[in-house]
Amino acid sequence: MKSAVVVLARLTLILGVLVSPWANAGQEVVVYSARSEGLIKPIFDLYTQQTGVKVVLLNDEAGPLIARLAAEGSRTPADMLMTVDAGNLWYAADQGLLRPIKSRVLEAVVPDQYQDEDNRWFGLSLRARTIVYSKARVQPQQLSTYQDLADPKWKGKLCLRTAKKVYNQSMLAMLMERQGEQATEQMVKGWVSNLAAPVFANDTALIEAIVAGQCDVGIVNTYYFGRLQMANPEIPAALFWPNQSTTGVHVNISGAGVTTHAKSPKAAQALLEWLAKRSAQEAFAGINMEYPVNDATRLDPIVESWGEFKADPLNLEAAGRRQKDAIMLMDRAGYR
Repeated sequence: MKSAVVVLARLTLILGVLVSPWANAGQEVVVYSARSEGLIKPIFDLYTQQTGVKVVLLNDEAGPLIARLAAEGSRTPADMLMTVDAGNLWYAADQGLLRPIKSRVLEAVVPDQYQDEDNRWFGLSLRARTIVYSKARVQPQQLSTYQDLADPKWKGKLCLRTAKKVYNQSMLAMLMERQGEQATEQMVKGWVSNLAAPVFANDTALIEAIVAGQCDVGIVNTYYFGRLQMANPEIPAALFWPNQSTTGVHVNISGAGVTTHAKSPKAAQALLEWLAKRSAQEAFAGINMEYPVNDATRLDPIVESWGEFKADPLNLEAAGRRQKDAIMLMDRAGYR
């Protein structure tokens, strides 16, 4: 991870100073954020430098932040909630914690499948949850779909991250929406039967297990692979885009919404719009090796090297709406 100084210098070059900071001096936006402070603070610092609006940042995990918003009610100081995974954003909106907003800027640059149908949250960056494989032991032509990983040919060769992580819960919620509960449960049972090792706590450990020969294939978020590839360009593993002739790769988001009881809703919306613009997107997505939600934005060179893929166009609200069902399905299938 780049130091805050390096990140800030890079952002200054990318974004420049476009707006006099004196016009909005004294204004502030309070953001409850589940994103890494090291990732997001330098970007907010640039926003303050450009506009004069101070961003007050409170960092925590998504669950505690949403619970805090609910407990605070109309007394909350938060103007914006920023988190990872559409399931978290859906849940916050479903609990009445985010307000609908009208924004031509956001409607123009955020594709429909990455925003709430009632405009209560919008995606800001994308991460594909895709297949990673050993280049030494697997040929790409042996791979095809998420469903194929349940085939007995992968017995003793598959590694997975824990079912407790929201990324897997949302992916399976979306697959349930696509192929139904019964087919998804059979697929997950096949995955569990094919496991080469107990599930991993995180995607980095999973990729390292593939490199070490403990397993041959797995499912990970792309940016975890990108971090390892940046540290070791010769890493003997690669990404594969599944389901290209069917539904497409599962893609999730990091995103944000304006809180229902925001004290500065206009300022919060202005910050959200700024984060979706091309110049900010290049920094916001590039630092964490994600895909920008604004498709006019240049990709990080490492991300670009992975090639193009077809993403599942299904609206991500299903990741939240069906998440409880997905958790119960995983438990029935023995996926822990």
